[in-house]
Amino acid sequence: MSLSGKITNGGFDEIILPRCGSQRSEVLSGPAFGVDVSVVNLSGGMGLAMTSDPLSLIPSLGLQESAWLSVHLMANDMATTGFAPMYAQMVLNLPPTLSKQDFVTYWDFVHQYCNQIGVAITGGHTGSIEGQNSTIAGGGTMLLTAPLSQIRLSKYAEEGNVIIVTKECAMSSAAILGMSFPETVKNKLGKEVYDRGCALFYQTSSLQDGLTAVTTRHQAVTAMHDVTEGGVLGAIYEMAIASGNGVRVYNDALPQSEVQQQICNLFGIDARYCIGAGAMVIAVKKEYAQDVITQLNRQNIQATAVGEFTHQTQGYKLVVNDLETDMPYYSKDPYWAAFFNAYQNGWK
Repeated sequence: MSLSGKITNGGFDEIILPRCGSQRSEVLSGPAFGVDVSVVNLSGGMGLAMTSDPLSLIPSLGLQESAWLSVHLMANDMATTGFAPMYAQMVLNLPPTLSKQDFVTYWDFVHQYCNQIGVAITGGHTGSIEGQNSTIAGGGTMLLTAPLSQIRLSKYAEEGNVIIVTKECAMSSAAILGMSFPETVKNKLGKEVYDRGCALFYQTSSLQDGLTAVTTRHQAVTAMHDVTEGGVLGAIYEMAIASGNGVRVYNDALPQSEVQQQICNLFGIDARYCIGAGAMVIAVKKEYAQDVITQLNRQNIQATAVGEFTHQTQGYKLVVNDLETDMPYYSKDPYWAAFFNAYQNGWK
């Protein structure tokens, strides 16, 4: 178990997987490392896909921004199916210090963002808990129904697929760190870097990325995985594990911008390996890779081919300066330590 962030792969295998309640035959995809959604067979060729995530309430960011993260981080997971979410259940465990007006503001933005992407909030639980002072205000679940044969999962990536990454590395990490410690970032890196970093925040939805990619050609896209903890390289590694493939990624091809790199360097973290919501990893049949990139570009979505899935026996490789090395995987995202270290050191 990690002290912060998601449970490690080893902890997941040891603690979670052996204890998942009753085994039901209609559950086609349950809990699995590197898989964003679960799928249940509804019969008649239809499936129910669902995902769960924490709900954010981060005072240093703001109520509107917290609501955006609460909605769109779940919607990003749903987008990996190739379909948009339809329903949401929300469980709110609020700090008792949150005023009624602030709660109304926060919930109104949650409502607005769900409404914008066609999600109906169908129920949940709302309350406050003494001693609750976390940046997590509970949890939510999003669901959708779609034809089973068309629901994509990260574990469906195939050997030989080209790996496409949308947008850039570390967008959410750079944006949130910059917005949370504005004085420090402005003083150390300048106002222009700060402004450009903050502007990344509302690019952290990958819903349109996923929906656009699958419109290219039927079954051109085999699998998708959204980028969260572990960053772009962590997401690619997870996708390889989930699908039973090896992988080769070209470091020089990774879409990295100077802004994210500067902010991440200031906080002592590697932009390739930290939380990167807004980017999507897409596995595409080789012959359709350029078509998918072109389709994404037409919607003003940056898309970059960064490598390919290989046979499992070839392992997980990162090519740096023409030298192929083993790709590391970090079970703990460095963002968490960077945020709390900055906070404890009095960064403003």
